[in-house]
Amino acid sequence: MSDRDEHIVEAAGRCRVVIRNGRVVEVGTPQIDDCPLARRFACPVDEMTPEAIRKNIEGRIRSFGMCTPQREVLAGPDFVIFGASELLSSAVRRGDLDAAVIASDGAGTLVATNPALIQGIGGRMSGLVKTSPLPAVIARIEENGGAVLDPATAVIDQAAGVALAATLGHRRIAVTTASAAEAAVIRERFSDAVIVAVHTTGMSREDAVLMVRAADLVTACASQHIRDAAAKTALLQAGRSIPVFAMTPAGKAIILGKVAETGQQVVVHGARLPVSGRESPSPLC
Repeated sequence: MSDRDEHIVEAAGRCRVVIRNGRVVEVGTPQIDDCPLARRFACPVDEMTPEAIRKNIEGRIRSFGMCTPQREVLAGPDFVIFGASELLSSAVRRGDLDAAVIASDGAGTLVATNPALIQGIGGRMSGLVKTSPLPAVIARIEENGGAVLDPATAVIDQAAGVALAATLGHRRIAVTTASAAEAAVIRERFSDAVIVAVHTTGMSREDAVLMVRAADLVTACASQHIRDAAAKTALLQAGRSIPVFAMTPAGKAIILGKVAETGQQVVVHGARLPVSGRESPSPLC
């Protein structure tokens, strides 16, 4: 690998982790103390400490090659029913979306039309901040129908990714973003795009308001501000511990489409939002 082989992710609890040449070289401090989702990981984070998060990331590197040339890019079963990658892969599989603009370690922003590629990348990646190009990973993505925005730099630019998807002839395009400012730009430039807000833990009140105005689907993560802002106008909430809010009819249709597709038991009832579960991330921040 080259000297440029550096990847920065914000993992469980929005903990900053730096990976170089396949090794974890830096682990920051998580912003929360507990997360019910993190306890379900293949390598569980039962206690939100830097050492536990290091072990989780090292487990991902060993099991599917995260941030290395061995990165596996396809996956099948859902990890959670209403995760962003699960919702988008389902919508593409049903034909409700043509493509999803997502980001992958080793490749950066890409356009995916293969549901297994959307789940294989998105279902295994937490808060990708920066990545370096890994030619083997890029080749694997392209072999499975993906189009990488910039193979030379692995840049993460979701607005440019939507533009690429449109250039490729896709009309019904979804895009994930963790930035409220980026979501607003995408909404202004591509009014019909389905915007999915992800990785919102620690978001400011102002950005939370901007995000829920721009996005179609918003994952609440451990954000109190997102819960407060989204609940005022959301059309639907999916999940309770870590809810996903549908802010528009397009977002609502994606969630209901997933409900129709799944074989899992689901309860649907009217309520004033947000509805909290018995277990939620702690503390909400």
